[in-house]
Amino acid sequence: MGRYLKLAVVLVAAAAAATGAIAMLPASEGPPVLTVGEKLLAIGAERAALQARADGTARLTLLEPIRIASLLTDALIARHDGDGAFATLPASRRAAFVELDALNATLREAMSRPGEGTRAGAAKAAERAAAALARLAEGSDAPIVLALTPRFVPPRRAHGELVLAPASASSGATNGAELSIAPPTAATGEPPQPPLAPIVPRYAPEFAAASAEDPPLRIEIVGLRLANGGRPVLAVGGWRGTAELGPERLFFTVPRAAFATDALRSSLANAVLSVRRGGRTFAFQLPLVVLPDRAGSFAFDQKVRTTELETNTLVSPEILARAGTGETKTTRRCFNPPDGWRFDKATRRIVIVERLGWLDDIGDGTLNAGTVEFAADEGTDEICFVVGAKPSTKAARTATIGRFEVTLLRDKQVERAIRTGVRALDWREPARSALDPAAVEQRLYVRLFDEVDFEFTGQSLEKGGDKALPFLRIVEDRQRGVLTLAVDPALEPK
Repeated sequence: MGRYLKLAVVLVAAAAAATGAIAMLPASEGPPVLTVGEKLLAIGAERAALQARADGTARLTLLEPIRIASLLTDALIARHDGDGAFATLPASRRAAFVELDALNATLREAMSRPGEGTRAGAAKAAERAAAALARLAEGSDAPIVLALTPRFVPPRRAHGELVLAPASASSGATNGAELSIAPPTAATGEPPQPPLAPIVPRYAPEFAAASAEDPPLRIEIVGLRLANGGRPVLAVGGWRGTAELGPERLFFTVPRAAFATDALRSSLANAVLSVRRGGRTFAFQLPLVVLPDRAGSFAFDQKVRTTELETNTLVSPEILARAGTGETKTTRRCFNPPDGWRFDKATRRIVIVERLGWLDDIGDGTLNAGTVEFAADEGTDEICFVVGAKPSTKAARTATIGRFEVTLLRDKQVERAIRTGVRALDWREPARSALDPAAVEQRLYVRLFDEVDFEFTGQSLEKGGDKALPFLRIVEDRQRGVLTLAVDPALEPK
């Protein structure tokens, strides 16, 4: 009994020790708390992802929402540090984050499903985000950028035409008579690498060389508290410049060459504004769209319907007139043209197939004095002719076979297509195509910047010049019969 009592005491002690050990284990941790710093990193990454995802259509139609999202992102980064839980921020300070998240969501939707509806949703969200940006300007002493111009960097005037120069003597050419382009040299023993883009040499004589360089781009930045800590600096690619100061404005004169430009497609460039204030440097990314060297291309198709005269020949059935001995007989027949046709009576002619005569059962055609003639009393749209059998002597029997031939006419509708083929659009010279007055249908296909497509048909083509098309003006001059397409950097999308 005593042995069992000791065993019970040991078990109770072991249970108590186990309970104490369990009590000393740390409690399981809950989900991690989102900090303000992590939220700021997330919105910065979201901006980079959206700008990288923007294609040619998005760069033209969603540039303003993209800009507002970028400005609001930088304003929030400038006003918050990385300490503290994001959920502990007052609702008034979280409101701008909410508007930015909503704007980014609509931008993702508009890029995934392009259309008028999604673009309108992004524009509405951008208006609310712009209002939140304006409220941030009043609630802090940190610098803030509210707007900037321009939105688009114009195309280059002299857009990289390749001028072939005479090869040097070391290359083996003599007297400068040969023109050549040497491919990039490769390391010894390695095959030469193909160029990244095809090189299209163009002859450019001295008198056709560009007379002036591209003018610089004047950038104006509107904001608050931008110049209190010294002159702000703007960086574009490898270029850096200091600001010209104005009342709540900064001005920069940026060389056009500072913007990397694609020959065919538009691109999104971020100019970075650096502002010093209170020992801290604030950075603002300013999105601009750089227009390509080549505006795009177009094709103009017309369906022309004309009336052509179709002809055919009608041969009438053979008509027989038979007369007995000493008799004269006539047979009259009238014919109408087939449906849709009409007779060309100026071409009709009589054909006497055969004139027969008999005397005492001996055939002799000279015994038949019958005729085949058109009737004088026929209608306008019919042809009547009379076949007559008439003996030249009273003892003869006669028979006459005759017919007529005539040309048939009808108007036939013929449709054919007139195509211009694919033609280039030039920033400096309008493109013109002839308008055919007999066209019953027209289709205009336009591709801007090798990415953005438009199509016009019927009335939409006639009203094309009134539509808010980016960089494109369509003028249809019916009196002169000319369709003009002009691309202009000043025709920015609204």
